[in-house]
Amino acid sequence: MIRSVYVITGIAVLLISCGLVWAAERFPPPDFEGGHELPSPTTPHPHQDIYEYIDVAVLLAALGLASYLVLKKRSRRAIFTLTVFSLLYFGFWREGCICPVGATQNIVLSIFDAAYVVPITVAAFFLLPLVFTLFFGRTFCAAVCPLGAIQDVVLCRPVAVPGWAESGLRLFAYVYLGAAVLFAATGSAFVICRYDPFISVFRLTGSLNILILGGCMLLIGVFIGRPYCRFLCPYGVILRQLSRLSRRRVTITPDECIRCKLCEDACPFGAIRKPEAQWSGQDYRIAKKRLAILLLALPVLVLLGGWAGSSLKAVTARGHATVRLAERIYLEETGAVTDTTDASSAFRATGKPIEQLYKDASSIRARFGSGGWFFGGFVGLVAGLKLIGLSVWRQRKDYEADRASCLACGRCFEYCPREHVRLNKTKDVKS
Repeated sequence: MIRSVYVITGIAVLLISCGLVWAAERFPPPDFEGGHELPSPTTPHPHQDIYEYIDVAVLLAALGLASYLVLKKRSRRAIFTLTVFSLLYFGFWREGCICPVGATQNIVLSIFDAAYVVPITVAAFFLLPLVFTLFFGRTFCAAVCPLGAIQDVVLCRPVAVPGWAESGLRLFAYVYLGAAVLFAATGSAFVICRYDPFISVFRLTGSLNILILGGCMLLIGVFIGRPYCRFLCPYGVILRQLSRLSRRRVTITPDECIRCKLCEDACPFGAIRKPEAQWSGQDYRIAKKRLAILLLALPVLVLLGGWAGSSLKAVTARGHATVRLAERIYLEETGAVTDTTDASSAFRATGKPIEQLYKDASSIRARFGSGGWFFGGFVGLVAGLKLIGLSVWRQRKDYEADRASCLACGRCFEYCPREHVRLNKTKDVKS
């Protein structure tokens, strides 16, 4: 019904526009050199801006409520209710925009392009979840993010992913983040928005390929808890690191851990860490030697990654429209192709020199070359640090929610016997 109204409104606007054009053709223009006075221009009411500010207010309220429900109320039912609201409002009603995940690219572009100014609402969407994560953990992921919400509601039969596999798959998120920064910094594309797997689902329209991608992601999400959040989300990479520093965090039990292991079985995201005893002398010596080797190999991994990223500049630079246009013009000029494209015809119609186009494309390739060093070096650094993390022993006496991996969904609350004791005591006090 709503989409029908949109269509009818669009047709009406089109007919009115055509009528104005026809009117301009039927009647002669006024005599501007006579005594005619131009009307003073008026500024239209910025309806869209108001909606965006409302979105920021809703986001702030949802973040505050999620933090309260996770850390104070400790209610999985209430958290899930807020999750459904976020899915309906930020997902289907606002159609996935403004999105903190995609806003990362706007921030990057503003850093590398002085002419680009980030709207205050986009900056707020990017910063607010980071601030709340720094103080309260990943409560944004718990019940506010529409991308996580749509995966959470389809999760029916979770299957555990081995720790080594999860750690390896998570590397894709870092690669995705590095690629998004590279393409945004060079002004080439917003790849996060372009390949958002759920945007077509939220808008019920769009590219068939992206719609299929979203459908496949949701199908996987029936068995693997939030696959996009855990293994692909570039914004989640930033949230993971900030949550390590969070002032407060999710605790499985309200007081003491009795090591019943029920929380480990309840968590579909592999975020529960088991107790670890002191390593034996032989294990410690092996880990120490492995750690020394990996520390020496870390600079090598960074350099190899940087070299590989820079070597791909001829491929990655094609993501920029100017480079693609220059390559097409070159093929036409050398006779490799006989036809033309809309882009090449439009360029020739401007009368700009082809040599300048080649020069601009060469400059962009050079930027991808230098950016590729940082991109590849970043991926190499992350891979090396992941390997180093396997050689570091962390003493743990109880079952604990991992600061970085825990999505604060609250599922473990209901499975903890000590939580039920706390609730019963609360009921006794009220009665």
